[in-house]
Amino acid sequence: MAELKWVMGVNLCGVIHGIRIFVPIMLEQDTECHIVNTASVGGLVSSAHDAIYTMTKHGVVALSETIHLGLAEKKAKVKVSVLCPGFINTRLVDAGRNRPVELQDDPAVKQLRLNEEQRVQKMRQVLQEGMSPNQVADYVVKAIREEKFYILTHPEFKKEIETRLENILQERNPKG
Repeated sequence: MAELKWVMGVNLCGVIHGIRIFVPIMLEQDTECHIVNTASVGGLVSSAHDAIYTMTKHGVVALSETIHLGLAEKKAKVKVSVLCPGFINTRLVDAGRNRPVELQDDPAVKQLRLNEEQRVQKMRQVLQEGMSPNQVADYVVKAIREEKFYILTHPEFKKEIETRLENILQERNPKG
């Protein structure tokens, strides 16, 4: 539950709080403006790992789609995009450095996670080899200018996204 509260609070509630605060202000200003919510490619596909992360990122995508549709229906000058990057050279795996003490995992729970340290080291290496944050920023600026809703920084994931959509449409079980 500590993991759930921590990841939900950051990944999904952080976006919700930003929307609750800024959208009314942006609507009141009645000028062209843009919201970019950060999800992940993990918000468009699922895997056998990181259920909480994936669930929250799917939530960010769904929330962003809903807000986009609602604002478009009102013909608001506020536009919305959802950023769904792949691997970015960040310190994502070190996010626990910011975790409040009351949301730390029980040591007994940590011991149940098999090969956690190996998985973390592998992810750290993948992220270090990932796209730079500056490159992601370029994608975001271009997408805002083009009024794109979905911002996909890593085209190599499009096949996985397509497979998921086909599985849904064909009512097939998910494939990892």
